[in-house]
Amino acid sequence: MEPLYQQTHKQVHEIQSRMGRLETADKQSVQIVENEIQASIDQIFSRLERLEILSSKEPPNKRQNAKLRVDQLKYDVQHLQTALRNFQHRRHAREQQERQREELLSRTFTTNDSDTTIPMDESLQFNSSLQKVHHGMDDLILDGHNILDGLRTQRLTLKGTQKKILDIANMLGLSNTVMRLIEKRAFQDKHPRILPDSTL
Repeated sequence: MEPLYQQTHKQVHEIQSRMGRLETADKQSVQIVENEIQASIDQIFSRLERLEILSSKEPPNKRQNAKLRVDQLKYDVQHLQTALRNFQHRRHAREQQERQREELLSRTFTTNDSDTTIPMDESLQFNSSLQKVHHGMDDLILDGHNILDGLRTQRLTLKGTQKKILDIANMLGLSNTVMRLIEKRAFQDKHPRILPDSTL
């Protein structure tokens, strides 16, 4: 196990060194270096499978330490794989931005260029639609407030009218029984009940 472990450990350090050179590599060679690093990472993963098997066959007093060393190698190579993928993602995004910038600089614009006017018109139309929706919501909220205010006013007016009727009835000397009947009838008019049809 030990020779394979040392060989794999050395290869991990070599990949770490090559990862540092990726940032300074030119466009022609950067993809070649990426492919070489990826091939080395794949080879290390294959060796790690073999090392895991060998570590499980170590004597009991060495087995735990051997597994820890293999796990550390696995963590290191997984970290290298993630770093390589992140670099590739950044490179692809940078190359796409450069292509878009070159296309923009090499493009000849005219006053009737439909490719430039259509996106602007669509943006203006979208913003206009949003503003209309906002104004419509504001109008609905305002109408709701006005309706609630009207209902409150009507409620206060009805309360005042009922109080005046009761005051007039008191002035006319109506009995308490008659007053309760009037209040009961007012409540029934406010909350009508459906009576069963006596003809059935």
